[in-house]
Amino acid sequence: MKAVMIIYNQAHSQVVLEILDKCTVRGFTKWVDVQGRGSKRGEPHYGTHAWPSKNMATLAVVPQERVQPLMLELKKANEMAEDQGLRAFVWEADVLV
Repeated sequence: MKAVMIIYNQAHSQVVLEILDKCTVRGFTKWVDVQGRGSKRGEPHYGTHAWPSKNMATLAVVPQERVQPLMLELKKANEMAEDQGLRAFVWEADVLV
């Protein structure tokens, strides 16, 4: 199993949900009101008067065979609105229960 952490501008919220559905990823945990800034470019997302936009984060644990299709769909979504910001990270996930 793999853990996929998706961090994105709140404007991508519906798009991310649609991608999860398209890639048959049912289970996930979502955090709203996540603050941060990109490591290379882009404006900060702090939810303040000066930097009003906000991020969200979604974590899904998926079988290995679903990772590549999921990442390809997320990449497409990011390319359509790069200035908004969408990043995804994958790491090993052991399921104990």
